[in-house]
Amino acid sequence: MKKVSKSWKSSKSPRKQRKFLFNAPLHLKSKMVGSHLSPELKTKYNKRGIRIRTGDKVKVLRGQFKKKIGKVEKVDTKKLKVYITGIETIKKDGSKALYPIHSSNLMITELNLSDKKRIEVKK
Repeated sequence: MKKVSKSWKSSKSPRKQRKFLFNAPLHLKSKMVGSHLSPELKTKYNKRGIRIRTGDKVKVLRGQFKKKIGKVEKVDTKKLKVYITGIETIKKDGSKALYPIHSSNLMITELNLSDKKRIEVKK
């Protein structure tokens, strides 16, 4: 079993930061797949950011798909990436594949409130 330091808070060294991200267990990595809330949601829930979930509506803020809006189709906690409907790349054989985007480059515009516990956390 892999040991993770519970006392480690942060480091200025980028090498150590990358090492921590790479070696972090999934229960900590899932907390890292968070994103900012839109200004309307920020005032409504009095919170700056929240974890991304499947079904949330997000807007891309950075990269080649900037300003595109779509629903979260899949969240990959292992790679810390989010897959959004409508944001695809065309492969060499002509088929389309979902394009992975880091959660920090997204803004949540609409929350998926199908889970009652998620609503309780917000209020």
